[in-house]
Order: sequence, then C-alpha cells, then structure tokens
Amino acid sequence: MLEVVENYLILHPLLKGNNFKTNIKAMYAIVEIAGQQHKVMQDQVIFVHRLEGEEGSEIKFDNVLLLDNDGAVTIGQPNVTGAVVTAKILSHLRGDKVLIFKKKRRKGYQKQSGHRQYLTRVQINAINA
Repeated sequence: MLEVVENYLILHPLLKGNNFKTNIKAMYAIVEIAGQQHKVMQDQVIFVHRLEGEEGSEIKFDNVLLLDNDGAVTIGQPNVTGAVVTAKILSHLRGDKVLIFKKKRRKGYQKQSGHRQYLTRVQINAINA
C-alpha cells in the first residue's frame, strides 16, 4: 500500500482521504533563501527567486532556521549554529505570466498588465548540522 520514491510518499488511492500516518522520517531543514522560507530535503529541487551565480555552481545557505534529523528537532534563535545547506544552481528561468486586469464598470476604463518573475531552479545537495 505504501511506496517511497525519492523521498515522496505514495499512498494507495483508497487511503488518500484518511488521516493516515506513516513512520517514515527524513532529515529536513527550514532555510531562508532570498527573503523566503523553504522546507528542504536532500536531493529536492525547488524554485526560488533569482540568485546570483552561474548555472552549475554550488552555493551555501547558512541561514537555517530549523533542523529536523529523524525526529530530533533543533530550533535556531534566530539561526541554528553550524548548520549549512549546500545546493547546486541548475538553471535560471522565468515563471509563468501573471495577468493583472483592472476595470471600472460603466466608465469604459480597462487596464491590463502582466508580470513574469525571474526564478532560479536549485537542487539541494546536502544538509550539514
């Protein structure tokens, strides 16, 4: 009924709606990257706001706010001392277009604009405590 594929838990379709708890524990950290907090695990790929650096280069995030190592939770005040998350920049890209549409009824006023966010695709290599 349970299958683990690359840190993702796949449940049987009949069990998805239930409050089904598992005993699978993995190391994760909550890291502040480019002003946002992300929950990361090893070998996970995430999208963050554009970071400085070339594609293929390694970067280190030392602003680790919380660290969980198989149930042993360490909360930083404000950061966990000595904890570093290393990652690799996979690519720089732009996100999907977000449309902004303004209208005032009965006045003939319509305005449309759009925005595409610059993103960086990052793979988490290691979480060192």
